[in-house]
Amino acid sequence: MSEPAIRCRNLRKQYKSRSTTVDAVNGLDLEIARGETFGLLGPNGAGKTTTVEILEGLLKPTSGDVEVLGRRWGRDDDELRRRLGISLQETKFAEKLSVLETLTLFRSFYRSGKEPAEVIESVALGEKARSWVGKLSGGQHQRLAVACALVGNPELLFLDEPTTGLDPQSRRQLWDIIRGVRDQGRTVLLTTHYMDEAERLCDRVAVVDHGRVIALGSPAELIATLGGEHVVEFGLADGGGRDLDEAKLRSLPAVLAVRKDASGIALTVAEPHVSIPALLEELRAGGRTLARLTTRHVSLEDVFVHLTGRHLRDENV
Repeated sequence: MSEPAIRCRNLRKQYKSRSTTVDAVNGLDLEIARGETFGLLGPNGAGKTTTVEILEGLLKPTSGDVEVLGRRWGRDDDELRRRLGISLQETKFAEKLSVLETLTLFRSFYRSGKEPAEVIESVALGEKARSWVGKLSGGQHQRLAVACALVGNPELLFLDEPTTGLDPQSRRQLWDIIRGVRDQGRTVLLTTHYMDEAERLCDRVAVVDHGRVIALGSPAELIATLGGEHVVEFGLADGGGRDLDEAKLRSLPAVLAVRKDASGIALTVAEPHVSIPALLEELRAGGRTLARLTTRHVSLEDVFVHLTGRHLRDENV
């Protein structure tokens, strides 16, 4: 087997003050294969941003072992910078340079790479090549940021929340770009707040919390850990139903897990055609009136909530 694109062993990053020590990364282990699109998920304060900044060479770890493309920061910095592409969550450009001028400038930072015009076409900005950056829409600006990360023809691409704040069409355009990078055999490390994005784009994902990896696998593997394939969500006419006896709900046939939140109750079930009639009978017997009920397949969002007790997007509002 070829060496991995990224390898971390017992990675730690501490921030010390006079009164306390904060472990932003606390013994994190991670290995990402070459050619893999890998998602890093976690709530605010989980340590994922600190981890990515260490991998990008922007931060020094307190301790631990880090290899990127078989090289090490502090020893192979120039070579690594030539082989990486980085798109930050927010990128500031000179507003009165054109798209083509901006890509030409970024291309000049590398000894070799792609033609700026070729990259502009690949991110669907051909019609904007001569436009000032300051005139671009949010989606176009984000595609330009990804283009700047691609112009050096990187072996490893870091994308930090590339679609945050974009409209659905712009998000899907960026998804196509990311899939194109993967199809070229490149390695992509993606952080995202959107579970559907991770499910559609990533070969594997790691859930990070309190500075450690708490779950690792393909989206399908992680979803399978919940044991059921369906979620039944419901609310009651006299309130969300949070006063319902959780033990009784869990004892209903084919119910595997119960989760309550502000919007209502979610049941993870193996057989919705068995669970739903039993649920309706339980509510009728208790004199409760159903206000809404929906069913859907289990998602990566359900796995995340099960592991951390939090919704990822809620944590990042």
